[in-house]
Amino acid sequence: MKLTAVIHNRNLRKKRVRAKISSGTSTCPRLSVFISHKHITAQLIDDLEQTTIAFASTVNNKSIKAGTMTEKAEMIGKEIAVKAKLAKIKQIVFDRNGRLYHGRIKALAEAARREGLKF
Repeated sequence: MKLTAVIHNRNLRKKRVRAKISSGTSTCPRLSVFISHKHITAQLIDDLEQTTIAFASTVNNKSIKAGTMTEKAEMIGKEIAVKAKLAKIKQIVFDRNGRLYHGRIKALAEAARREGLKF
């Protein structure tokens, strides 16, 4: 399979997922997850105000350097959940950004749920 086909299929999944989930608000923001080959980024977004409420990433994060990418995803899930609690957010909408719900995405989501976020 060509790389362009993989990107095309991910974009189709992304559009399909975004059509089903509601936009993030200040009381129920959207948790958007981006995973590259080296780093994981999660952010809580208020789509109505077009602002980022909370942000967690492995980029320049010295506490999350060791471990596999799945372990890093769990740590980012815990960190974003703690930051959401500080912002007094309990309910979120999960945007997996066109990725399938397994592996790193699943690890991040389950870690956030264990810390008290409701999807």
